[in-house]
Amino acid sequence: MKNLLRLGQFLFVLILLLIAGSVARSSVSDKLTIFTFSQPVELPGVTLPAGTYAFKLLDSIADRSIVQVFDKDQRKLFATILAIPDYTPQPSNKTIIKFSETTPGGAKAIKEWFYPGETIGWEFVYPKKRAMELAKASNQSVPSMPNNLASNITQPAQSSSDSGVTAMKEAPIKAEKPSGDEVEVAEVFIVAVPAADDATFHPTPHSVNTDADEVAARQLPKTASLMPLLWLSGFALMIAGAFLWMLSTRMASRRPA
Repeated sequence: MKNLLRLGQFLFVLILLLIAGSVARSSVSDKLTIFTFSQPVELPGVTLPAGTYAFKLLDSIADRSIVQVFDKDQRKLFATILAIPDYTPQPSNKTIIKFSETTPGGAKAIKEWFYPGETIGWEFVYPKKRAMELAKASNQSVPSMPNNLASNITQPAQSSSDSGVTAMKEAPIKAEKPSGDEVEVAEVFIVAVPAADDATFHPTPHSVNTDADEVAARQLPKTASLMPLLWLSGFALMIAGAFLWMLSTRMASRRPA
């Protein structure tokens, strides 16, 4: 019987380790981050009131990343945002969000997001009209997409194949300059991630983030939904319980009367 108890404990610990490993891998891949803002903040296509929000990647493999913003419980989707790669030569051990200057009294506009320890982050793409306004107010270039795609930002989206997301990913991206000129995005921003061993790569001055406004975020090691893991763990525990019951029954039947 002691051996059975030890076996049960071993199986239980093994299941917990498997669950923890799956959660950690998923958390890193989707970059789930929880931010708390003490004042309203502006995102492409939407302004969020002060509060706590979950930022995560919808598609972490695509060249053009898609960032989604939920409430803190990840039940309500506020925005699905197109972003381009951003680069910093000095990664931070904290999550960093940087803002663009806006008109006095307006909500701060989120410009960039960097995950802890990573040199590649995300620069948010604004609808053209708003990008032109931000470029002029901040005296920095702002990536833009066509104005007619602004409504796609607030549409429901569960995968990168959804029509609204596909339209944004396939849209022509430009760069709006403070002068009012519109140029190709590659003339101002890094649109291709540099190779780790590329010794000849030199970021443009814009790529090195120097904004003073930074927000450190608290990381939560969880995925958007733990239901698949809960089902898996429950199923595994049922199998383990059935195995132990069958084993104990067999041993009991072999005992002398």
